[in-house]
Amino acid sequence: QVQLVESGGGLVQAGGSLRLSCAASGRTFSRDAMAWFRQAPGKERELVAAVNVEGRTRYTNSVKGRFTISRANANNMVYLQMNSLNAEDTAVYYCNRDPPEADYWGSGTQVTVSS
Repeated sequence: QVQLVESGGGLVQAGGSLRLSCAASGRTFSRDAMAWFRQAPGKERELVAAVNVEGRTRYTNSVKGRFTISRANANNMVYLQMNSLNAEDTAVYYCNRDPPEADYWGSGTQVTVSS
């Protein structure tokens, strides 16, 4: 059974950094584009960053220059390095395919940035 488990979230001060990890199991995702999504209070879930099978990345404008998505296909892992965090980054962060598969949503990991 496919499972995506996010970890690495926490409470950080504005200007700080976090590295999120996504552990995939059940099948290999090496042939899939992968992405990080987030959902802030009162807002819809949005795509934050994506990486395709060739390693090409894209980001939503608000995180460009601050966040970096990467993947390690050998371990079926996806990462999100987040720097210069601000209060607007506070959200639950999820990983999934790009575009997302509805059945793959996990519990996410909470990122809270104090201002």
